[in-house]
Amino acid sequence: MNRTLIAILTFFFLFLFIVSPFAALASLMLVVLSAAFLSLVGNVFQTLIGGNSNSK
Repeated sequence: MNRTLIAILTFFFLFLFIVSPFAALASLMLVVLSAAFLSLVGNVFQTLIGGNSNSK
């Protein structure tokens, strides 16, 4: 569950970096945001299914 919360916070902060008025690398950050979103969806899906989301 901790890994899922960290993924949600990371996605939220990446989203804030993109919409900030000083985002110089916004196009690169969109690629990073899409990768973080896919990771977030995977972690949330794994948590909902009931697997161990803290495995490495």
